[in-house]
Amino acid sequence: MLFNLLPEKTFYILAVLVTVALCAVLLKIFKNRLPKDQGREFAFNGKLSAGKVRGAGIVFVCSFIAAALLFVPVSLEYVFYYVLIFLGMLSGYLDDRSEKPWGEYKKGAIDLIISALTAANFVYFNQDMTGINLFGLTLTIPPIVFGIIATVVVWMLINATNCSDGIDGFCGSLTIVSLVSVLFAISILGTDSNTNLLIILMVLTLIPYLWSNSEPSTMMMGDAGSRALGLFLCICVFKTGNILLVIPLCFMLCLDGLLGIVKVSLIRFLKMKNAFKNIRTPLHDHFRKNKGWSNTQVIYRFCMIQAVISAVTLIAIK
Repeated sequence: MLFNLLPEKTFYILAVLVTVALCAVLLKIFKNRLPKDQGREFAFNGKLSAGKVRGAGIVFVCSFIAAALLFVPVSLEYVFYYVLIFLGMLSGYLDDRSEKPWGEYKKGAIDLIISALTAANFVYFNQDMTGINLFGLTLTIPPIVFGIIATVVVWMLINATNCSDGIDGFCGSLTIVSLVSVLFAISILGTDSNTNLLIILMVLTLIPYLWSNSEPSTMMMGDAGSRALGLFLCICVFKTGNILLVIPLCFMLCLDGLLGIVKVSLIRFLKMKNAFKNIRTPLHDHFRKNKGWSNTQVIYRFCMIQAVISAVTLIAIK
């Protein structure tokens, strides 16, 4: 690890420059080798994405893992996280490359396995962080019960982040707001400085990607990026020591992505055909089509709302 070999300021400057440059160079090299998007049939203006480079998540996720191994102290727990993030990215990338999109149940099953492994890894290495905190009260629960809860939370956030990837720059920008919120939460609670460094590295790898993903985009992260981002974000929330913080610090991602899953589930399994009939999902499509918001308005307004919710949450836990 370079931290012990270089002055602190030099180390952090090098980490920033190397991480950004690595991702930017790799995106340029592999841009023409990535699959092309076919356009999303049911999304509002989904056909506009047809022909754009898709699956860029494989590049920035691999760049992040390389930077993490280079600049963050290596431990068995984190190595397992890197493997799981890679597997989450790989499953999404294979779906991105597939001529026929994978079925919902197949993707859901893969996400569930990865979620369970992530929860098990966290519980094994963090026995002292498996409680639930609410309004200053700590509820101690058996690790196996926490593991089940954590599995559900990871699965939901993976799918919420995936569903939110429907507007140029939206998923990446909103994820950054949530990641920075978690970074401040970890700093306030003093739980894990290494996770904060990982958050910074992830944000840095997203910068070159967002450069090409800003409207009008030429590149999209695809399932390869969105699934990995959801998984990483959830791991970071766990490291705050309060799993319930996933609700306020990732509120807009969850609201945008999970509302559609709830709506489909109510219609498909409970036969509630009129469930949320006046709300288009994902929620960002509702505001674009039904309320007339531009893409830029959706991105900025969702990010601003999340920033306010996060600020109130951080003040409350301080």
